[in-house]
This record gives sequence, C-alpha cells and structure tokens, in this order.
Amino acid sequence: MATRTIARMFDSYAAAAAAVRDLEAAGFSRDDVSLAAGNAEGRHGAASDAPARDADRDGVADRTESGAGTGAGIGAALGGGAGLLAGIGALAIPGLGPVVAAGWLAAALTGAGVGAAAGGLLGALTTAGVDEADAHVYAEGLRRGGSLVTVRADEARAAQAEAILARHGPVDTARRGDEYRAGGWTRYSDDGVIPSTPDGTPANPPGTMASRAFDRAAGTNVSGAYPSQSDGTPANPPGTAAERAMARAAGTTGSGASPRPVRGR
Repeated sequence: MATRTIARMFDSYAAAAAAVRDLEAAGFSRDDVSLAAGNAEGRHGAASDAPARDADRDGVADRTESGAGTGAGIGAALGGGAGLLAGIGALAIPGLGPVVAAGWLAAALTGAGVGAAAGGLLGALTTAGVDEADAHVYAEGLRRGGSLVTVRADEARAAQAEAILARHGPVDTARRGDEYRAGGWTRYSDDGVIPSTPDGTPANPPGTMASRAFDRAAGTNVSGAYPSQSDGTPANPPGTAAERAMARAAGTTGSGASPRPVRGR
C-alpha cells in the first residue's frame, strides 16, 4: 500500500508535542513520526543541558565519539516523558542552525555524520514526498523558530493522521508562505539569512534573534518585540532599573525615563 508523508508546521512547540503524543496514542509508529523545532534562541534547551552518556564506559561521552550531529537527549527537560519525545535531542544543522529534533527526519539529517541527507532539510522533506513549495515554507518556518511535525502513513490512515494534526492548530501553510513573501522572502536557502522586513507577525517578529534574546534578559524593548516591557507608564517606565539609576546619578536621559536631563545646581 502506498505511503504518504504528511507535514504540518506549528507556532507552538507545546501544540506540536501534543500532536506527536496523539499520533502515537492512535497507533502510529514512532519510527514514522518526527518532530523538529527551531532553537536558535535556546528556548528548548541545549546539548549542555543533558548529562553526557558513556554507554561503553570508556570515559568519553558518546556524543563526542559519534562525531557531528546527533546531539544530546533533552527530552526529559522538555517534558517528553515516554515515546518519541523522550528521545528528542539538540542538533546543529548547517544552514538551519540549532534545532531540537527526534524521529525519522532527525535521523535523515544526521545519519551521514556530517549533517545529512542530500539537499539538507529540503532534500529530506521532498525525498519523503512533501510538496517542494510547502517544503520551502516548512524549512523557513523551522529556521524562524517554528515546530514541524511529520508522519508517514498508509493511504488508508492518512486522513486520520491529518485529523489528529488539525486538532492542534497547525499553521496554514499557504497563508504563511504569503506572509513570508510579503516581507521580501522568496524561498528557503541555507545561507542562514532571513531576507525579510520584520512585520510583527508570529512568522516574522520585530528585531533579530539576538536583540529579542537581549530584551528577554534585560527587560528592555530594543528589538521592538516586547512593547509591554517598556511602555512609559509610571508602573513600567522606559529602560531597565540599572539604566534609570545610572541616568539619575549622571543627570542624563540614557534610560529614556527622564524626558529632560537633570541640570546641575
């Protein structure tokens, strides 16, 4: 019987993980299910979050012996529990960057030891039967922090797999592609550059990954993605506490909280 590969992108890792659990509960083999999530901002942990394994007890961590790519299992840290999600690991995919992944797609990308199936992520998806236009959107979405679930199913069960995925609110692939193109994107490329102008949508938030990470750590809104962190109200003045203290001591407006500099007496 013919087999189809069904893929769906999710903005929420939690939704994607729930879809994976439901697929397994419905009897789809973990060998036919895969989950990959963009992790450039470290939201899902890293290989260093997990203890090194040394199954052969030779004093060398297994992930070091295996060379490039399989990463460390961080499933427990992500609430994976049992099943496919328990084996999810942190990977670095050339052109795509850091991801966490488990399942057949992760194996396809890392099985060669140096990163991969011919053509990288796009090659792995299209070889599995995913439409090429959709594969470009999925790859770009993954690079921008989305979560991709794929399942290989017999034609007789394809509709069931699609219904399970639909219950968890996947992205409308065609609409998401249109949003990317409206920002200047044309197709996925593995150069690591996102050629678009931030527009504030979930697919294309303001700022860069680095500036958003800085804002989350410092409580600022340099990226423009976190307006609630600095809206100018008395309860939430511009700048950080440190910046405001420095501005008060120096008589400057560095934090933006004092519209007029303090004049010397």
